[in-house]
Amino acid sequence: MTSEDAAATPVEQPGPPPEAARRVFGDRLPDAERYAELLSGVGVQRGLIGPREVPRIWERHLLNCAVLGEVVPEGVTVCDVGSGAGLPGIPLALVRPDLEITLLEPLLRRTRFLEEVVELLGLDHVSVLRGRAEEVLGTFTPVHVVTARAVAPLDRLAGWGVPLLRPYGQMLAIKGDTAGEELKSARAALGKLGVVGTEVLTAGAGVVDPPSTVVRVEAGESPGGVRFAAKRAKAARAGRRRRR
Repeated sequence: MTSEDAAATPVEQPGPPPEAARRVFGDRLPDAERYAELLSGVGVQRGLIGPREVPRIWERHLLNCAVLGEVVPEGVTVCDVGSGAGLPGIPLALVRPDLEITLLEPLLRRTRFLEEVVELLGLDHVSVLRGRAEEVLGTFTPVHVVTARAVAPLDRLAGWGVPLLRPYGQMLAIKGDTAGEELKSARAALGKLGVVGTEVLTAGAGVVDPPSTVVRVEAGESPGGVRFAAKRAKAARAGRRRRR
C-alpha cells in the first residue's frame, strides 16, 4: 500500500477478533486480522467499504463470509463473481487453502486492491481477473463453484454466474433473511438457465450469530442454457481471432 493510502487511513480500527474468529480462521487468524486492517484502512479510503462498517467488520463481513467454507466441496475451482473488496473470496481463501479461487471484478480500483491483498497475504491459490462475468465467457475456464455476496438479485446473479459453471456445478450466493422469497421469485429465470436444483442452506450455526444464509443453485448439463452456450462459443471464436 502507498504512503498516501497510509496517511489517509481512518483512525478507527476494527478491534480485536472475537473468539469465533479464532475458531474459524485457526492459524490464519493473523492474516485475517491483517485483512481486517486493510479493509478498515485503505478499503475505506478507496471507497470499497463504508466507514460505518468498520466496527462490525468481523461479524458482518469476515466471519459471515468465511463460514461459507462449510458448504464448498473439497479441492474444487471457485470463481467469486463481483468480488468487490474480496468478500467472500478472501475469507474463503484463508480458511480453505485446498481451493483454487479466481476473484472476478470489473472495476480497476477494486482489482488493484485485491491484487495487493493477495500478494500481502501470500494467497498463492488465488488469482484476480478484471472483467464482468458476461464478458469473460468463452475465454474463462468453467469452474465447479461460483460464489457471490451482495452482488445482485438472484435471477440476475444466476444469469451471470451459472454460465461460468462446469456441468452440474453449483452457485453459492450469500443472501439475507428473504432468501427463500428471492429464490421463489427467481424460479422462472433459473429454469431458463437449465438449473436442476435449488436449496437454502445455513452456514456457521453455533459459530456466528446469526448464521449465514446461502442459496445453492445447481446447474444442469449445459450451464446457462442454449443461449449462453451459443454466446460462449461466439466469444471463444472472437478470442481465437484476436490471438492470431
